Amino acid sequence: MDRSRLIAQLRAVPVRRRVITALDVPTGREAVSLAGSLGRGDHFVKVGLEVFSAAGPAVVEYLQGMHRRVFLDLKYHDIPNTVASAARVAAELGVAMCTVHAAAGRAAMAAAAEGLAKASGSGPRPALLAVTILTSMSEEDLAETAPSPDSLSDRIDRLARLAWDAGCDGLVCSAADLPRLRAAVGPDPLVVTPGIRPAGAAVNDQHRIATPRAALDAGADFLVVGRPITRAADPAAALAAIADELAPAKGHDR
Repeated sequence: MDRSRLIAQLRAVPVRRRVITALDVPTGREAVSLAGSLGRGDHFVKVGLEVFSAAGPAVVEYLQGMHRRVFLDLKYHDIPNTVASAARVAAELGVAMCTVHAAAGRAAMAAAAEGLAKASGSGPRPALLAVTILTSMSEEDLAETAPSPDSLSDRIDRLARLAWDAGCDGLVCSAADLPRLRAAVGPDPLVVTPGIRPAGAAVNDQHRIATPRAALDAGADFLVVGRPITRAADPAAALAAIADELAPAKGHDR
């Protein structure tokens, strides 16, 4: 499936279903339990490094058996051949989305895109999303780890353009960066936004956050929400409340 068709298919998902619940827990058993607590429906869930390191591909397969659509967020960052191989495995697993660090460079991102295109998984291939700058990173963090005269916003713009040019289907970026990013790359790339916190929720370790409604209005296509759902007394009710907040957003009704 070519890039434009894949993006259109994902944007056709009803807005109430565009919340991705982050299953950031230490065991596969806990991930499965949390996924089950979200209620009925083909909800999107995120499998990240923590639970994938604990449970491996089996947890992805089990979640899919529960009719969950998996965002495999492993943020590939390696040499092009290794990144391409990892992307092919993600496609064969049948996940809906996977991620690569834009800082891995043009060759690695292009190799991942090619690997997905050639994979033999059933159904649509995964969307390849490039991570620009982690939402936990501040200007001070970047100055310490990678000194540069560029501002954080300048780096995000540059990495976003590079990722799209290299063949990625979209981007992962904070809601605070969305208006500038959309100005830099336009409306075409799919955007998944983490660091989402409903009004009144704890900020925790995120620096660049937004409410669900604000993120959607700023141009996000999918929202990643973790602790406000997974640590709620009733995760299904917390997810439903966020979905209710999103439903009337302008330009996003389905």
